[in-house]
Amino acid sequence: MAEVSLASSEDKEILNFLSKVALFQRLPVDQHAILSTAFERTEFSRGTSFINEGEEGNEFFVITKGQVGVIVDGKRVAGLSKGDYLGENALLRNEPRNATITAETHVNTLKLTREKFWALGLNEKLEFAKRQAVGGGGGRNHIVKPPSAKTPEDRKLMMNALKANTNLNMMVSMNEAMMNALIDVAWEDVAKSGTELISQGSTEADYFYIVKEGSFEITIAKEAGVVQSADKAAACTSESVGSVGPGGSFGELALHYFTPRKATVKATAQSVVWVIDRQNFKSILANAEDKSAEYVKYLEKNEFFNNLRPDELQEVAQNLLESNFSKGETIFEQGEAGNAFYILYDGEVSVIKDSKEVARPKATPSVVTVFGEMALINSAPRAATVKVVSDTAKTLYMDKLSFDMLLGPLEDIKSRGSGGESKVGKGLGTPAKQERKSQKELIYRKDLVRLGLLGCGGFGCVELVEHKPTNDTYALKALSKGHVVKCGMKKGVMSEKNIQMMCDSDFIIKLYETYTGEQSLYFLLELSLGGELYATYARKGLHGSEEHAKFYVAGTVYAFEHLHERKIIFRDLKPENLLITDKGHVKLTDMGLAKVAVGKTYTTCGTPDYFAPELIASIGHTHSVDWWALGILLFELMAGHPPFESPAPMQTYNKVTKGINRVVFPSKLRGNGEDLVKGLCRKDPSQRLPMQKGGIENLRQHAWYKGFDWIAMKDLTLKAPYKPVVKGKKDIANFSVNNGDMPPQIAYTDDGSGWDADFATSE
Repeated sequence: MAEVSLASSEDKEILNFLSKVALFQRLPVDQHAILSTAFERTEFSRGTSFINEGEEGNEFFVITKGQVGVIVDGKRVAGLSKGDYLGENALLRNEPRNATITAETHVNTLKLTREKFWALGLNEKLEFAKRQAVGGGGGRNHIVKPPSAKTPEDRKLMMNALKANTNLNMMVSMNEAMMNALIDVAWEDVAKSGTELISQGSTEADYFYIVKEGSFEITIAKEAGVVQSADKAAACTSESVGSVGPGGSFGELALHYFTPRKATVKATAQSVVWVIDRQNFKSILANAEDKSAEYVKYLEKNEFFNNLRPDELQEVAQNLLESNFSKGETIFEQGEAGNAFYILYDGEVSVIKDSKEVARPKATPSVVTVFGEMALINSAPRAATVKVVSDTAKTLYMDKLSFDMLLGPLEDIKSRGSGGESKVGKGLGTPAKQERKSQKELIYRKDLVRLGLLGCGGFGCVELVEHKPTNDTYALKALSKGHVVKCGMKKGVMSEKNIQMMCDSDFIIKLYETYTGEQSLYFLLELSLGGELYATYARKGLHGSEEHAKFYVAGTVYAFEHLHERKIIFRDLKPENLLITDKGHVKLTDMGLAKVAVGKTYTTCGTPDYFAPELIASIGHTHSVDWWALGILLFELMAGHPPFESPAPMQTYNKVTKGINRVVFPSKLRGNGEDLVKGLCRKDPSQRLPMQKGGIENLRQHAWYKGFDWIAMKDLTLKAPYKPVVKGKKDIANFSVNNGDMPPQIAYTDDGSGWDADFATSE
């Protein structure tokens, strides 16, 4: 291999190339000229492997002449040639190469090392876009047509199509009864030749299609002139781009959540399709998982619940949670404060009072045992210990707070006798508005002056604003009303405001005011000028630092503890949603996908890299998904990438379903760190570390956190491992925004429904 300095006469050609590389598009354009001077020319002879799979690298290459092979697990998966590039992640962090690159001819390249990239300070200039979350889309107004009649041949074709869709079956385990229910609700549509049923990038993404007659072509558009990376070249071989004929199907992602279409599907002949919409799909899955009728029978057999009306019994049954125990585990101990009741429906336990066994109930789904029910009235000490003696014990449970949120205090229900009003759902998800001492504390939007842009999201942007009367500074988050309405997020935005008002934690961004304008809704939020954790890690090279990871994960634990105590599931943890204060502390932000729930909820939403298995399978989830996401966060902070990362969502989901034990851990995370990640990312939600008896203390006492001062962390007295440079309350130097990240502005016309009437706390 030979190396020479890059001639200045070639700068123009290099500058043209740099504008097409994904990583360098994150740099301000005025930095490209500086970057071009850092490249060196290199040559490799035929047969030379200059990148090796599994090795950590610190070099980025651009091919200027010749051909290379991309080899994964010993198999050639793609070829790259002039204008293609590889290894961009190596400029930011140590990360195992995911392929071997071998010169198949004599190859000329341009090489850039991480050392030079950082020496020029370019890592500090990078602008990072947030990984976009996907939403359930339950509030979208889409057409649902009446079911069409089907012949036996139609049903057979549709059944075979559902069974043959590998993506759909990888995500959801469907039996024939569920498939027949989907076939029942499908309707028939005709697509003329040339009709695009699906358009790449379209937000009209609510339907799944089975082809009855005709044919369709599937295409994925690529931007002209965009160079290809080795990662993307390898991924292209697995994309299903081609044609679909009778018995084929497409559009399965739309059944799970709302996200813009990834490809275009056009009819190439007069065609007929069967259509299934997301709303019906979700309802059928939820009904298949609904065991509330069985659970009601469990409750009815216990006289403790005699005062509950049928609708109240149903409400409790629908919100019972599952908790499984192993032999020798204690469900609760004599003397400890009671806070939940249990239904044992499979297994055997020993009831021990004053060190003496007084009973040994054995349960089956037809003969259950209810215990601990007095906890629904008070938190008096448990009268006995309940210990598992069978290999496993399966229980359902509900704590007092959940019961009270659903129905009100049980003592009130018992005292009403046979009369009185049912309180089903009256206490759930309706937090009171924050109280203020006086009108003087109100912050009016007219008194806010915009100072700069802090960031962009899928629905709007966040700006630094100054309150002129006090000179205090805040973050003003604006959401496009048109975009909110189009994406069916009206209820979600109102919920975001209410949930944010429920929070009062040093580890969660505070909400001060909300406003409504002609085209936008606004959140006035606490300011954290240290920047996003995601961008900070990339710019400062913090990946792999155990000290930093422990600190930021611990702050997230305190944020989750606060949320979960209020029955709030966050559902969108990622480094982009963690902000750093000027003192280096960490705060959770963005409650856009958070939800108050005491039992399971079925909306598939979040960021695909952080999806738990139950989110993918649409079988209902609880706050246990947040603990799964915490394990993913820990892995990403140490490894530089999430464990199931893939170029396409379906590839990510396939890896998630195979489990965390199939993941190769980086050397810096092996041992106690690996054990903690695996403890948080167990497939069974009830077995995740904080979901077991002991709760969050199981995490705090884990060996990876040995010696960590949790009390100082909570009191904000623990020294932060990184303290950002913040020169004042108007300094936004730790934030940088690429104009290309600005979300589309969709004009809003008031429909007169008044859906946003109660949004504003002040004018």
